[in-house]
Amino acid sequence: MADQGLEGSNPVDLSKHPSGIVPTPHPVIYKMPPRIAAIRLVSSHREVYEPCDDSFALVDALLADRTNLIEHNPKICMEIGCGSGYVITSLILLLKNEVPGVHYLATDTNPIATRVTKETLQAHGVDADVICADIASVLEKRLSGSVDVIVVNPPYVPTPEYEVGMEGIASAWAGGENGRTVIDKILPVVDLLLSEKGWFYLVTLTSNFPAEICLMMRKKGYASRIVVQRSTEEENLVILKFWRDKDEESEEKETSSSSFVSQFSKSLSSLMEKQWR
Repeated sequence: MADQGLEGSNPVDLSKHPSGIVPTPHPVIYKMPPRIAAIRLVSSHREVYEPCDDSFALVDALLADRTNLIEHNPKICMEIGCGSGYVITSLILLLKNEVPGVHYLATDTNPIATRVTKETLQAHGVDADVICADIASVLEKRLSGSVDVIVVNPPYVPTPEYEVGMEGIASAWAGGENGRTVIDKILPVVDLLLSEKGWFYLVTLTSNFPAEICLMMRKKGYASRIVVQRSTEEENLVILKFWRDKDEESEEKETSSSSFVSQFSKSLSSLMEKQWR
């Protein structure tokens, strides 16, 4: 006679199991999505840039590249321009259970932002060295060639030059002509800090001429790709990833600047078309 089993369950025919032992089905395992910083736990101050579309796009780029980041096994990760601490906290949370022993650093030129970042980190139960510095001025010699991952959401908004470097929250967005004044100062610092296997994630606008930025880095021996492209009502965001690639130096001789920019523009246009479908 078939065992009726539990009430409401399907009957189990023991005749098909001579031992009388019914195999237990494998339990369904639901994998939790990677954790990032919770907005409700992010500290704030009127003089500190709050997480916005650009911050979310940068974290989405890190999420999209998370598997590669874990395999990359970084030892030192750094955010330049940490603001509220949303991005560096998210990066730590994305990696901390998979990549132990990572040293995290964050810098900001705004002393209030460094305090707010520390509060955000503490609220999430994670830790990083947070330093008040212009880009990474106090760390360049000590960390030269040592940083495996650098993330930057720079002041990229095109503004008059006199607004660049102003105190308070204005320092978070004022980017000067074409929004490139601060970005162009950051690039050589990143080149100095990155290790041989270093990766660099950068937030840009289309008005910053990201193809030109990629071309500048290409001449220094970096390959690049677009990780995330996002259009909002106010801006077209492009999150770029750079890494050292010796092949780029030889390819530079074979591919003209105009050809490279043309290829980049086609890739960007394709991504934008997919977003609006």
